[in-house]
Amino acid sequence: MISTDIILIGAGPIGLELAVALKSVGASYIHLEAGQIAQTVSWYPAQTRFFSSPERIAIANVPLHTIDQSKATREEYLAYLRGIVQQFDLDIHTFERVETVQREPDGFVIRTRRSDAQQIYAARRIVLAVGDMAKPRLLHVPGEDLPHVSHYFTDPHQYFRQKLLVVGGGNSAVEAALRCFRVGAQVSLSYRRDHFDESAIKYWLLPELQALIKHDKVAFHPQTVVRSIAPGKVTLVPVGPSTNGADENAGSTLDADFVLLLTGYVADSTLLDMLGVRLEGENRSPVIDPQTMQTNVPGVYVVGTAVAGTQTHFRLFIENCHIHVSRVVKALTGKQVLAATPKDFGLPEN
Repeated sequence: MISTDIILIGAGPIGLELAVALKSVGASYIHLEAGQIAQTVSWYPAQTRFFSSPERIAIANVPLHTIDQSKATREEYLAYLRGIVQQFDLDIHTFERVETVQREPDGFVIRTRRSDAQQIYAARRIVLAVGDMAKPRLLHVPGEDLPHVSHYFTDPHQYFRQKLLVVGGGNSAVEAALRCFRVGAQVSLSYRRDHFDESAIKYWLLPELQALIKHDKVAFHPQTVVRSIAPGKVTLVPVGPSTNGADENAGSTLDADFVLLLTGYVADSTLLDMLGVRLEGENRSPVIDPQTMQTNVPGVYVVGTAVAGTQTHFRLFIENCHIHVSRVVKALTGKQVLAATPKDFGLPEN
């Protein structure tokens, strides 16, 4: 068993920023990550641009510069985060998944697995920086697990001259529909609402999609949900106006060689549940002290977007989570570190 003061779980942007801060104050910690650093960002499609400007998603007081001074792409941000790890020589146990955590009288015992090797750690405190998009939001419809169906959009090239149904109405769905149309896919789009939320869609994407829909270049099926998926076919049913549920008495069948179910992602609360952290509300967000980031379980802290649980209406992003770093470092070590605050970007504090 390896003993340490702090176990930090998660190596996304805020997890990395916290690791830099802990190292800077000489804290004793071990950093664990189930995949590669910034695993969620690596799921983004190639050349996806962030909604946020570079200064908002920069971490550890290291500027983020892009080639054309515009918003960072997935590739630019991943390269930036790799550079942070190298610059500060962060020791991160990547591809080491936490299997169990349990409370003990004097701290916590954490059991992990990397390939076939198991490890056991003892720690006085645990910080969870596990994000809010651990796995896709499933529709739980027949055919969702078929090989031509995916919850992740990777490369538009594979949809060239294919009939593609995109399901969803957020940024991911809108961007996938546009990019696949541009490479020559025959795109249809199903969305359970009758219009897109302009405040939630990247402003440079929505006008183009609306124009394509208006001119019948992209087939739009508003107020519909998927009832079932079969090879080459998808059955859509209308959303009932009073119940907001599917009307089983009506529907239509579309031809679809591929289906992208881009209906959002959910947080993984497994470790929080194991530790007995109280989760509240529709989002199942952990109850924390906002000044220390400590949960109802003494010695267990949560930082980053994981604080919001599963976000349906986004309120936490990278840019208004920087402040979590300084708060938790002070709570853990009594030392003060500088971190960008939401006010620096004109955002409300959370």
